Amino acid sequence: MTTYSVIYEAAADGGWSARSADLPVYAVGDTREEAEREIRDAIALYLDELARTGSSPPATRSVVGTVTV
Repeated sequence: MTTYSVIYEAAADGGWSARSADLPVYAVGDTREEAEREIRDAIALYLDELARTGSSPPATRSVVGTVTV
């Protein structure tokens, strides 16, 4: 099992988007929890497709952090 970094963004309309930092995968939801479920499913589908075609997923290289200014 691999852990992937995901960036969540609140939309002006109250919805949420989610994107993987290391994979070409995006998702949206009405709540952050829904966006999290959707991005988890999207990542799983993407990895399943890579496995089906005999491709390897890219190495995880992203690290999420914060800075205080």
